[in-house]
Amino acid sequence: MIEGTTRPREETATLLPNLLREADYTARVAPPCVIVIFGAMGDLTHRKLAPALYNLALANLLPAEYAVLGIGRHELDDQQYRNELRAATATFSRNTPLEAPIWDNLASRVFYLAGDLGELPTYDQLRIRLDEIDRTCGTAGNRLYYLATPPSLFAPIVRNLGAAGLNVGGKVGAFARLCIEKPFGWNLSSARALNQQIWVYFPEDQVFRIDHYLGKETALNTLAFRFANRLWEPVWNDRHVDHIQMTVAESIGVDSRGKFYDAVGAFRDVVENHMLQLLALTGMEPPVTFDSSAVRDERAKLLKALRPMTPQTVARETVRGQYGPGWIGGEPVPGYRSEPGVDPHSLTETFVAIRLFVDNWRWADVPFYLRHGKRLPRRHTEIAIQFKPAPHLPFAPTMTEGLAPDTIVLRIQPDEGITLQFGAKVPGTRMAIRTVNMDFLYGTTFFTEPPEAYERLLLYALRGDPMLFRRADEVEASWGWATPILDAWQEAGKPPYPYPAGIWGPPEANALIERDERHWRRL
Repeated sequence: MIEGTTRPREETATLLPNLLREADYTARVAPPCVIVIFGAMGDLTHRKLAPALYNLALANLLPAEYAVLGIGRHELDDQQYRNELRAATATFSRNTPLEAPIWDNLASRVFYLAGDLGELPTYDQLRIRLDEIDRTCGTAGNRLYYLATPPSLFAPIVRNLGAAGLNVGGKVGAFARLCIEKPFGWNLSSARALNQQIWVYFPEDQVFRIDHYLGKETALNTLAFRFANRLWEPVWNDRHVDHIQMTVAESIGVDSRGKFYDAVGAFRDVVENHMLQLLALTGMEPPVTFDSSAVRDERAKLLKALRPMTPQTVARETVRGQYGPGWIGGEPVPGYRSEPGVDPHSLTETFVAIRLFVDNWRWADVPFYLRHGKRLPRRHTEIAIQFKPAPHLPFAPTMTEGLAPDTIVLRIQPDEGITLQFGAKVPGTRMAIRTVNMDFLYGTTFFTEPPEAYERLLLYALRGDPMLFRRADEVEASWGWATPILDAWQEAGKPPYPYPAGIWGPPEANALIERDERHWRRL
């Protein structure tokens, strides 16, 4: 072969898998880094972050040189904190029992610093400890700050990091990134103010706003399903789709989050962030390329196209509910107002149903029905795209009594997968058509358990890939649509509709969709 000419097809075929493996390996490796967890003893750290770090270590996805430094108010030494995280990981990890060599190596890189997160001297101590970790663990001055704290501490932590000079890497060329949990802001004005406070010290490309639904396997599979298959795109629009239903149902109550939840409510806790992000993935236009800028551009465009709500439309298109005493799984459960930490006269909603529209070319006048609630009969999250009926059925009505509209169901949790519902002939001598299901299940197709959302989110943040995180304009677009709803509810002062625990919300939620001659899906 002449030097510089195109490789023969046989050689290319041999080389390509190697190049793909090399490219995949390069993409997988994160640089050296110290992961600094503010809120080191909090519930999120115990239930999600510690197990995620262990599972990343188990999968050999953490960099060779890394460390974890927890910061909290409790007076602990390094070994006590390691023991704390080990107990949490053994309880909440998806991979148990823990493999001793993996855990021991991880634990040797875990450290703890006690201090008041609102006081600057804590950050002077933090700088000293980070320099020491860089020397002993080879973490190259890179920092990933994870704010697993109440929202009231977000701005003070950012301000103190800046005042202590910790908003830049520990050496020239090193990075300092900021991961912030939800809720990001209380309304549009507070979200904008928080963005402005952050940008004083951290540029936007170093800010990673967490919405863990974006890290779920099936949320990402929504993009693969839509844009890797030519079959769906021609019918994914107002000409063929009758409506879209999105459900985030939880059977649990507020557990130990009563005080926090009573100040937040179902709408702020789930609808403004998780459900709008799922809506954006479902309705967005195809990105030109699969990179963070292109994907987030399209998500933002969709969110900016949400039809604004007025006080009149809020009264007509939304339903708020609050669970009372009832039964879940055959066991009696208390009402919301009897939960620990909840005001006994609370007017906070634990259920929301909304009809909304996206004002763009693709989705003109297609209704999106969203519902979310606690103490519903079962835990289930799905997106259902229901298509319009066939324009003409040549069959007699008696032949199609069991036929429902074609529907694509994207199951986010549990039992992650996709169901296609369509009409088929019932076996026999007579012509009868009814709806059947064609199922794709992750577990039975790939024979592997997908990673938890926080595993993926931590890995993406370490790599510096913001695709699975909310950009500032996405946050402000979401709050721009959501804030008028919250304002209208507050102005009306109307209490939420009651519903007993164990049913699918108040009857008014059924009336919301049934006035359009549609029905909520039976889950």
